[in-house]
Amino acid sequence: MNPVAWPLLALTLGHMFSNAVRTLPAVASDVMARDLAVSAEALAGITGAFPAAFAAAMIPVGVALDRWGVKPVSLSLLAIAAVGTVLAALAPSASTMLLAQIVLGMGCSGMMMCPMTYAARAVPQERFSVWAGLVQSVGNSGMILSASPLAWLVEAQGWRAGFLACLGIVAIGALAVSLTVRHDRPVPVPGRSAWGDAKDVMRVAVSPRLRGLMAVAFVSFGAVLGVRGLWGGPWLMEAKGMGRVAAGNLLLGVTFALVVGPAFAGWVVGRVGHLRLLLVGGHLLAAALIVALVIGGPLAFPAWVDGLILTGFGLAIAFQILCFTLLRSLVRPEEAGRALSAQNIFFFGGAAVLQGISGIAAGFGGVAAALLTFAAALVIASLLFLRWQRP
Repeated sequence: MNPVAWPLLALTLGHMFSNAVRTLPAVASDVMARDLAVSAEALAGITGAFPAAFAAAMIPVGVALDRWGVKPVSLSLLAIAAVGTVLAALAPSASTMLLAQIVLGMGCSGMMMCPMTYAARAVPQERFSVWAGLVQSVGNSGMILSASPLAWLVEAQGWRAGFLACLGIVAIGALAVSLTVRHDRPVPVPGRSAWGDAKDVMRVAVSPRLRGLMAVAFVSFGAVLGVRGLWGGPWLMEAKGMGRVAAGNLLLGVTFALVVGPAFAGWVVGRVGHLRLLLVGGHLLAAALIVALVIGGPLAFPAWVDGLILTGFGLAIAFQILCFTLLRSLVRPEEAGRALSAQNIFFFGGAAVLQGISGIAAGFGGVAAALLTFAAALVIASLLFLRWQRP
């Protein structure tokens, strides 16, 4: 096996945990809202604190990766994530759950950046898209846990048990990172301060040559988190009258698509090129499938059709991995942490904004209106990318 594989797999366990814990509300939102004495719209706002804290932590995490290396940053984030998971599992009120979501967001903020940064430094650029796709695929498998397995656990033992189960992934991840990842201490840059590094992150984030890419990043992960992580379960339970476990089973389709999709996208772009067109095409197709899902409500599509639509959405949106490939081609390996941090500010900052907007939309038009929020955002961002991003 490639010597890079084991450290990357160990680091990706944190990304797996992040995907599991942030999509848990998709199969537990009703009982969480009941036990915390809040409405579904308020719960959307509370869970929206996760991506908001995630985005806020991007700059210090990116600077830390470039100054101190992947291993110490990864272990520190896993420790923070463990605290947040315990807080969520024991939360007696909405305010405590809000704090837990903030701590979890901070802890998970570098879970994808750590393996991506390691890959950016350890593999050739021409192979990066393949490795990035594998990192995303393995990480997205965490959403499999928040489909049927955690749905069953929530049904049998309650949503708090779901958070405690996620804690086990953190423990395994910390052990694996400790044993397999070497300390890649970066070469210090003379005269460079942490504040200078932080300003570099912001400079990349607002760079005119990257603004089209950042527009797509702003809505791309928000759509995944909104459809799969928050509103997909309520849609199946409310519009289709499905039980929790049955909805979790159906969500496995989109979850598997999100697992295999990034690796497939990396392989496709390596073979056929046309990165920009594949990136935009995937996001426009994802928007169209969300609209088809909503249209199927009044038309009484059978549940299996919804499952196919959601699976297609997962395959289409998985081409978001090409955002990392495009960004990697524009920066030097020693800048990888800061550049990924800049892009992730838009990934998760946008997710926080869109999740809040979807909650407001749900207050007026229900789950269908919340889903259509993400479809509209995907179309607008794709058009901005075509206008702003030069080949």
